[in-house]
Amino acid sequence: MKLSRYVLASVISTAMFSGAAMAQSAAPQGFSYGVGVGVNQEIYQGYSNRTIPLPIIGYQGDRLTVYGPFVSYKLLDLGNISFSAKLAPRFAGFDQSDSAVFSGMAKRKDSIDGGIGMQLRQDNWKFEAQTVFDLLGNSNGQESKVSVGYSYRAGPVIIEPQFGVSYSDSKLVDYYYGVRPDEATAQRPAYKASGAVNYNAGISVTTALFFGGMTRLGVEHHWYGSSISDSPLTDRDTGLSAFLSWSRLF
Repeated sequence: MKLSRYVLASVISTAMFSGAAMAQSAAPQGFSYGVGVGVNQEIYQGYSNRTIPLPIIGYQGDRLTVYGPFVSYKLLDLGNISFSAKLAPRFAGFDQSDSAVFSGMAKRKDSIDGGIGMQLRQDNWKFEAQTVFDLLGNSNGQESKVSVGYSYRAGPVIIEPQFGVSYSDSKLVDYYYGVRPDEATAQRPAYKASGAVNYNAGISVTTALFFGGMTRLGVEHHWYGSSISDSPLTDRDTGLSAFLSWSRLF
């Protein structure tokens, strides 16, 4: 079975990458190592909750930031506004062995996304926007995201609530949630998916209290657009996901 799916990839990206960069911004630059675990409520039929252990290898430099498989390179820094090139995996594929609902369907492949992101910081507020494209040509799709977060410190703990909105175009959604005419059955009708607007709200907690490293816990709730929740492959329109990580500089 695949290790992770659509939502878990988003949570890992937020917890390991965007949030971790914030938490380590005041720390010395260099290489880091650690471990993480993600838990996700799957939206595909026939899946239970998934728990995924992940190793973390990272690097924080003046321009280059790496957290696990998520990479960002700062192209332009204008003080509180920066623009970066981004590279990230998309863990969204499936094959017939993953669930009975996929029986007789062609394999949908995981992919790699690349694109441009912008980050604006004003006092304790953080606004982020990015657009990424499928670089491997599996879905040929595009996804755009905007999010706003507020971070504040309570002693040795940094707390950051965040709200986000994303739009996945019809190519991306149809590749992972559509059913082609030659895949249709009596129980699984053909389905052509359109673009989807999805929402998420969550909170993360970061602290340097444990074992000389940075510990981060993130929890998110997700609301899926109707073109995803109406798919005959899914049986949920909301879900929870969480990620816990610990990392330390070499």
